[in-house]
Amino acid sequence: MKIKMIFFALLLAFAAQSKAQNSVYDFEVKDADGKMVSLNAYKGKVLLIVNTATKCGFTPQYKALQALYEKYSDAGFVILDFPCNQFGAQAPGTIEEIHQFCTDHYSVTFPQFDKIEVNGKDASPLYQYLKRVQMYNGFDMTDPEQRKTYDALPNKSEVKSTLDIRWNFTKFLIDREGRVVKRFEPKEKIDDIEQAVKNLLKK
Repeated sequence: MKIKMIFFALLLAFAAQSKAQNSVYDFEVKDADGKMVSLNAYKGKVLLIVNTATKCGFTPQYKALQALYEKYSDAGFVILDFPCNQFGAQAPGTIEEIHQFCTDHYSVTFPQFDKIEVNGKDASPLYQYLKRVQMYNGFDMTDPEQRKTYDALPNKSEVKSTLDIRWNFTKFLIDREGRVVKRFEPKEKIDDIEQAVKNLLKK
């Protein structure tokens, strides 16, 4: 009887967890001031969630992201920036220092959050969810830019994973219902991301 009760409790816990992970709105994250905030605050918005770094070859993407944010923010588009130091230690310093760098060099005005981990046992629950819903889709080796990105990876064996974030500036697109609809790898074209954002804003 005791074993049955434990099994039933585990089933209930699993069901509750699954139910709680129907959208990004069910997650809380720490903001740049160290306060826990609910992503429910962005309900009804189209979101682009990005893990970033300030010392990466992809760091100049901040300029394109800021331009995208300025172009569509009035229509209900928001970029959520989560600095991460897991890839080549390319996001050093405090969140205050990171924020200062981003404002000084790229005039970033979209929301920035506290530093997180996106892979491993200490990965943010939000990112555990994002990765489960939209897995890594691999590189298109016929695309010269994506092939260049692949060739630059320090450990190509890691590419076999279907879940982990591969590098800085991986992006997840979220619709107005909080559903994760697409994953963009770091080198995917900003024009393609913009088109996907526009399509969701029309709905």
